[in-house]
Amino acid sequence: MNINIDEMIAELKRGTDEVLVESELLEKIQAAKKAGKQLIVKAGFDPTAPDLHLGHTVLINKLKQFQDLGHDVVFLIGDFTGRIGDPTGKNTTRPPLSEQEVLENAKTYKEQIFKILDPNKTRVVFNSEWLGKMTGQDLIKLAASYTVARMLERDDFKKRFEGNQPIAIHEFMYPLLQGQDSVELKADIELGGRDQKFNLLVGRELQKQHGQSPQVVITVPLLEGLDGVQKMSKSLGNYIGIAESAQSMFGKIMSISDELMWRYYELLSFKSLAVIEQLKQEAIYGKNPRDIKIDLAKEIIERFHDKAAAEQAHQDFINQFQKHQIPEDIQEFSIPDGTVIWKAMVMCELVKSSSEALRMIEQGGVKLDGEKIMDKNFQINIAEPIVLQVGKRKFVRLIK
Repeated sequence: MNINIDEMIAELKRGTDEVLVESELLEKIQAAKKAGKQLIVKAGFDPTAPDLHLGHTVLINKLKQFQDLGHDVVFLIGDFTGRIGDPTGKNTTRPPLSEQEVLENAKTYKEQIFKILDPNKTRVVFNSEWLGKMTGQDLIKLAASYTVARMLERDDFKKRFEGNQPIAIHEFMYPLLQGQDSVELKADIELGGRDQKFNLLVGRELQKQHGQSPQVVITVPLLEGLDGVQKMSKSLGNYIGIAESAQSMFGKIMSISDELMWRYYELLSFKSLAVIEQLKQEAIYGKNPRDIKIDLAKEIIERFHDKAAAEQAHQDFINQFQKHQIPEDIQEFSIPDGTVIWKAMVMCELVKSSSEALRMIEQGGVKLDGEKIMDKNFQINIAEPIVLQVGKRKFVRLIK
């Protein structure tokens, strides 16, 4: 890649929280270039859920940057540590996953990451390869490399300790095992979310104890979800899954605020910083932010599907929301005549609860075949299939 060192560092720092230590990053890159060698760039993912969302890809995109620069990218699947459960950010002990759950999730991770990374240039490793072989003596030796006092410097451990909340001994092992991964891989650089900072720094310390050059730690922010407030999370329902349909992804991206759009451009787009700055200037001088958001949606969808899917999703969006058409491919539900409308909404999984259903009716967000329903006790009788709509993007076809 034809890029000078200053531009390279600027791109690598783009959308990051911290680079520890930045001078070491520059030294490592210069030394590797001079020696004609690749840096080993590591990022670890515990397969705690089957699907990745755009929040996960902030880190994967950063891996891709290093990959495009010719470095050795290691995608580490924490099949061993995943069975412990990283307590980061948790105020209670996290229940471990079963081996079967971890392996099933890991399989889907391998399939999904190659929508971004080059499979021919990516090393996928499982930390059970070395952690699973550790003896009791090995674990005691590892535990002796860090003190309880140092562990309690970690914010979540400190809060739980001061609040008299339980901390299981095995939770102290998690940062050490993650650090051991860096020792085993001889990592030059490790990437992680800002909530991983403590664990990544443990890796630096363990590498020093093993006589290795300590890894540079690069932390990235946690991407806000569709609400623009809390981090993107499947459990919070504010996520965009990378395995979702093109139409679903397009609709969700178009629903974000104009302010949040720039955050997504910074962390998710592959456009250069110069191009993004140009787009911001165009918005200031009159370009409709909606059109800029459409470009972002199409870029992201093309990455996880293809260009044709992105164009079709755009057209479907125009048909559905700008021309107020009902999508053809919607799920069908059979309900008995006389079903009260709010119950039908819950039965068809258009809302999560009866209280949400009632709120949507009161706000005028519920329609039957295009007609707004304001009566919460309205009973549905089906002579022929009818379309139930909740909000702007949720449709089902009701049948007998």
